[in-house]
Formats: sequence, structure tokens, C-alpha cells
Amino acid sequence: MEKLPARWAFMPYCIQRLKDGRYIVLNRRYKPLGVQTRAWVDYETHPSAAAMKITKAQARTMSWKDSDDLDVIHLYNDGCVPTGSAEHLAAYAKRLDVFMNLAVEVPPEPPQ
Repeated sequence: MEKLPARWAFMPYCIQRLKDGRYIVLNRRYKPLGVQTRAWVDYETHPSAAAMKITKAQARTMSWKDSDDLDVIHLYNDGCVPTGSAEHLAAYAKRLDVFMNLAVEVPPEPPQ
């Protein structure tokens, strides 16, 4: 059985914008957070996809490479893995601080 660090499954690696403008938060395996399978996941229909407003300034602050790209925002890469050093972890924590304060639009409940 393969074993991986918990961050590979449960910590944000990147935020990807979908065709409809929503975003999905992906782990190191490019699966939605918590998904550990190697099986294909359709991001567009995954229940974790969410409507969020992200500005270029927020994207730049969350990006490990200071990119203002709104399509894919990588919070770290193999050269600055959060578990690699205290400095990398502190930098990741600053990027997570911005991520954690993003507003997520909650869809209305269906009528009963």
C-alpha cells in the first residue's frame, strides 16, 4: 500500500478556475481536497467546486511565484514544499492566510 504525507491529500496545493468561473481547491495529486484515489475526478461536477471572487492581487499573494494568474494559483511547488523548512512553512502559512479569508458564495437551499 502506498503511503504519502497527509499534506498530499488534505492541504491546498493549487486553486483552479473552472469553465463556469467557479474554483476548486486541489491537493498535490490534483484531486479535490481529501480525495486520495488515482481515479479520474470531474472537477466541473465535483461538489467541492465553489463560487469565489479572487482578485489578481489576492492571486499574486497566494501564488508561490507571485503570479496574478487567476486560472491556476499554485500555493507551493517542489522547490518550496511547506514541510521542507520553517521558512517554507511560514511562507505557505502567509499564502494560506489569504486563502482562508476568501469569501465563498453559498448556493441557496432547494425548496422543500
